[in-house]
Amino acid sequence: MNSVAIIPARGGSKRIPRKNVKDFCGKPMIAWSIEAAKASGLFAHIIVSTDDAEIAEVAKTWGAEVPFARPKELSDDYTATRPVVNHAIRQIEAIHGLPDLVCCLYATAPFIQVTDLKRGLDILNVTGCEFSFTVTSFPYPIQRALKITADGRIAMFHPEHLGNRSQDLEEAFHDAGQFYWGCTQAFLDEVPTFTQASVPIILPRYRVQDIDTPEDWLHAEILFRALQAMEL
Repeated sequence: MNSVAIIPARGGSKRIPRKNVKDFCGKPMIAWSIEAAKASGLFAHIIVSTDDAEIAEVAKTWGAEVPFARPKELSDDYTATRPVVNHAIRQIEAIHGLPDLVCCLYATAPFIQVTDLKRGLDILNVTGCEFSFTVTSFPYPIQRALKITADGRIAMFHPEHLGNRSQDLEEAFHDAGQFYWGCTQAFLDEVPTFTQASVPIILPRYRVQDIDTPEDWLHAEILFRALQAMEL
């Protein structure tokens, strides 16, 4: 099947300025996603969707294509990923024809591994689902989560589980924020991702780190270097 990778990478990140091209362990952050996509050999095209000239140049330097500019109305702080991906699909269709499958890779996911990309494609093909994407387990039962009340005190989100042992509670998972394989038409038809239409690619927690704040960035670098050292 004909598949393409789409990497959304806007230029206006606020909490970590220039996050997509900031140096992460020796390479621009976006380079890690591009290199994983290239090394997988799964994609006819690796497309970066960006509104930013510097990001476009860095992406091309590391081997991605930037055949169109993302419009401003899809580049603000409130734009979701799906409209960006669907815009890119339509642009790709005009240039190369409509692909069968699309993989949306996040630009800030240096822990992406080629084996996971291949596993995601295999799972999608075997199950016949519309999407496959990476998840990982919460490190602590979400049923025993706490909140701080308006008067600075503690309360449980689910007090009915106060007496339950943690090992007796159902395991919960969250989106690992790395990549999303999907049938092109499912993207365009706005089929929801977090439903029975999707199948999970389960990752260990030590290979997952959301990177939205400077603290996240520091933790990701420490974790990344530790994993690299383990591979030596």
